[in-house]
Amino acid sequence: YVIYTSGSTGKPKGVLISQRGLMNLICWHQDAFEITPLDKTTQLARSAFDAAVWELWPCLTAGASLVLVKPEIMQSPPELRDWLIAQEITVSFLPTPLVEKILSLEWDENIALRIILTGGDKLHHYPSVSMPFKLINNYGPTENTVVTTSGIVPDYEEGNSSSPSIGKPISNTKIYILDQNLQPLPIGVPGELHISSVGLARGYLNRLELTKEKFISNPFNSGILYKTGDLVRYLPEGNIEFLGRIDNQVKL
Repeated sequence: YVIYTSGSTGKPKGVLISQRGLMNLICWHQDAFEITPLDKTTQLARSAFDAAVWELWPCLTAGASLVLVKPEIMQSPPELRDWLIAQEITVSFLPTPLVEKILSLEWDENIALRIILTGGDKLHHYPSVSMPFKLINNYGPTENTVVTTSGIVPDYEEGNSSSPSIGKPISNTKIYILDQNLQPLPIGVPGELHISSVGLARGYLNRLELTKEKFISNPFNSGILYKTGDLVRYLPEGNIEFLGRIDNQVKL
């Protein structure tokens, strides 16, 4: 399928996603979050966004129930919380800005909700108190079929990194943190995130030059690397910290 994204450029481009990439996303999600026909999940994203692909296919192919959310409910975090509880939702994806607000609310202990997935923006805060569900922070460009890395967000503790990490690579995905000469960087040193994965897109629709610029030969083995333009670094425990966009960095 083709899905359009503007990224940081503001210029829409069609991304050619393969069936293999979609199947990798589906299989990883169903395994990682133990999705069964008993689950009730949500769809908040509009169909034009790649998050909708993630919400839709892993749920329906597992035989789970997909529950649609009224837009007006999404405008009020307390109403959304109450709706999630009343509908007995078990797994829900919420955009990062909404999760930041959800984390400040009080939650009952005995609820059906077991996982909240988030992504799309940098997550700035840890849960200040223990939540009755797991919070999973995710990262991924459209060019790698929605999700590239994923990890549980722990409760806030002294010594945590300044913001929650984006976790580790999902199934059949390898990441490289490289300098401008495509050389690997050590733990703690910021560099550009490059992706090698079965989920990589075939390129951009009718944009051959841009495809050649962003999808490059992998210097470490056969295959392709996608240059994300994102600045990240390895943390000591192996998780990855998202720092921002390369093109937002100013050299002095």
